[in-house]
Amino acid sequence: MALRITTLAERPELADALWDMAHSWPEFMMHDPLADLYYPVCARHYADYVLVADDDDEPGKLVARACSVPFTMRDEELPDDGWDGVLCRAWLARERGERMDRISALEITIRSDMLGTGLSGKMLAAMRANAVRLGFTELVAPVRPNQKHLEPRTPIGEYAFRTREDGLPYDAWLRVHVRAGGRVVKVAPHSMTISGSLAEWRSWTGLAFDTPGPVEVPGALSPVHVDLDQDHAVYVEPNVWVSHPLTTG
Repeated sequence: MALRITTLAERPELADALWDMAHSWPEFMMHDPLADLYYPVCARHYADYVLVADDDDEPGKLVARACSVPFTMRDEELPDDGWDGVLCRAWLARERGERMDRISALEITIRSDMLGTGLSGKMLAAMRANAVRLGFTELVAPVRPNQKHLEPRTPIGEYAFRTREDGLPYDAWLRVHVRAGGRVVKVAPHSMTISGSLAEWRSWTGLAFDTPGPVEVPGALSPVHVDLDQDHAVYVEPNVWVSHPLTTG
């Protein structure tokens, strides 16, 4: 496979294909309301920040995408509201005409049949290089650890800084970031908040949602909190902030 990675600005004809790619995201992850501040407008406002990858065997058919966004943080500490916070700050900065002084990764999605091929590391490297091209000296990322769903009741602060004997992070996706030059900085305890009625959660997961309190949902990094009396459930996802210092020139 001869992989070709470009920005969406370079290949705008691939805009529709962004969402046609088979992926492994759980359905409930598609229902964070703040995602609407980015995805419906990314081809128009953030095309330089979206990377698309295809190969010579299937030109025009995506094997991966990587999304990032510029935002304004000034001198604030990386926000506890992680992914949602970045999207809010990016939207407000664009509306106000402020200078974007930071860049954050949002996601790297690999086509389902290409998982485990090392493509995620290549997309991360391309995202770092693109951030340099755009003039940034640091890429930050509210990382979704890809093995945390196996331990939904483990506190994120404990999981995020767990290491192996070689000193690298225990989590495989965090290891990819660290090997690429990133550093685990802190946790984002409420990086995403997804709420819905019990009927909505049943449709998203196929689970009964007939028991009050914390419910473990496949793919979720922490339990979903169920309130039968109020007919709703709320998922608060923790992420892990990783900083990637970038070398320019």
